[in-house]
Amino acid sequence: MGVQRRTKTVERILVAFRDPKEALSAKMLLCRMDEGVNKTTVYRLLDRLEDDGVVHSFSGDDSIKYYARCHSCSDTLHLHSHPHFQCVSCDKVRCLDFEVTLDAPENLQVMESQILLKGHCELCSN
Repeated sequence: MGVQRRTKTVERILVAFRDPKEALSAKMLLCRMDEGVNKTTVYRLLDRLEDDGVVHSFSGDDSIKYYARCHSCSDTLHLHSHPHFQCVSCDKVRCLDFEVTLDAPENLQVMESQILLKGHCELCSN
């Protein structure tokens, strides 16, 4: 079940994802939103936006779930095989601009993979 209405909260969530490469955890997203936004509503809307193919999620360091904008996904299929990068100094997380292809072992059908690269971002390595 997707997002049926474009409420103010949905619009604020979408605005928070204006940078197409940046990934946010629910906690980071809540910090960017106005006070008075219901935490449970944000989690529920993130799940619905993911169901609609608007955002995708992946596990970052310490198994924290991050969300980022989808670019060519739909409500029936998430089409992204790009890796993600997390800075170990500032914790910024982002999508990387290249695709990763792996040969699946015989007799296995791979539906999804997650690749997380960790290191120092441009700002933290200077």
